[in-house]
Amino acid sequence: KKILRAQEIAMRSRVPIIYLVDSAGVNLPYQGGVFPGQYGASRIFYYNSIMRRYLKVPQISAVMGPCIAGGAYLPALSDTIIMVEGTSFMGLGGANLVKGATGQTIDNESLGGARTHNEISGVAHYRVKDDEAAITKIREFVSELPKKESEVRSQKSAQSRPKNPEGKIYEILPEDHRQPYNMRELLDCLLDEGHLDEFQADYAKEIITGHASIGGIQVGVIANARGMFRDPSGGAPKFGGIIYTESAEKVAYFIDTCNRHQTPLVFIQDVSGFMVGPEAEHSGIIRAGARFVEAMATATVPKIVLTVNHASGAGYYAMAGQGFDPDFIFSWPTGRMGVMEGESAVQAVFGSQLEKLRANGEDPDQKLELEMRSVRETYERDLDAKYAAARGFVDAVILPEDSRNALELALRVSLNYSGPHLGQFILPASLT
Repeated sequence: KKILRAQEIAMRSRVPIIYLVDSAGVNLPYQGGVFPGQYGASRIFYYNSIMRRYLKVPQISAVMGPCIAGGAYLPALSDTIIMVEGTSFMGLGGANLVKGATGQTIDNESLGGARTHNEISGVAHYRVKDDEAAITKIREFVSELPKKESEVRSQKSAQSRPKNPEGKIYEILPEDHRQPYNMRELLDCLLDEGHLDEFQADYAKEIITGHASIGGIQVGVIANARGMFRDPSGGAPKFGGIIYTESAEKVAYFIDTCNRHQTPLVFIQDVSGFMVGPEAEHSGIIRAGARFVEAMATATVPKIVLTVNHASGAGYYAMAGQGFDPDFIFSWPTGRMGVMEGESAVQAVFGSQLEKLRANGEDPDQKLELEMRSVRETYERDLDAKYAAARGFVDAVILPEDSRNALELALRVSLNYSGPHLGQFILPASLT
């Protein structure tokens, strides 16, 4: 009843609610008064769900001990989950129950500890070393919740400077667009003080999500990382710039959370598309990708896009491509927007012919070589940022050193309108 009362106060007052979870579940000798009934434990989850789906009341959970069986749904229904290394456990059943039910032997840390839920399952969002660090993280998160719109528009701090000068971007970004680089170093040149409170930093590392500010305005950042990333489950490494099932689910959840908290979104695009192949299909990437696209498309907060390098395939759509009416979309001169790269287009169009020639030990004749060159050159021309700008696919091609000013101006202009940012659509009052 104390939990329900606290939830009712949070719902009535529209203030954040914080759960510090350390519970082995229902006190079994008294389960008759706790488990069933209109105001039993299930009512807690009912209130959790109402706050998430309708009232948009921020809910933050710190798992500081065991969190077993139905009790695991309390943090799972929160917006943010923090777990403490070595002491947190979250699972529908502990190691003993797993042993009895399935015959499997596993320790609780491997089954549902902080590392497991941050790196492998993706259920948790932050991992900290002790309870004190968990409280500090909660304070940080609450401080990052956006203020009233009038306050957001007016605040401009002398400290609103990047960690590194924007000119350093030229040192970070390689001349060859196919080469990897450190996206976090690039963000140091765009975000206030280079500070990014990264969300699910240990999970799906091929895409970066987190809370930051630009010119004093709180934003949610979604950026494609480049390079190769180890799979914590021991599988094949993952390629940066590619969207996998896990990264799609991670971003969809992050967008939904930012939307509930009325936090504008900034997309830093360098995406080559969604992963393909049997493993990707069997993991449900179509469903996860659709979830990503739906979350982005229906978010009612301002959406600002900056294309750094690649903006290819359905990945371009998911990262708030122009067809989804972002408030502003900018590109650096290095931006490349199209269905695919020139060489990929050659393989798509002529792949069958080339395969037959290889099987017969033959090389392409002059006519085929000319046709392939024409396709390659056409795609390369159409990928150019100037080509996109000339056709209105981007609002402006900007220099890297002008990026912060452009992003801040776009955010302030977008925040002048307090209604839902959904392109040309007029929503009924019940949905605004």
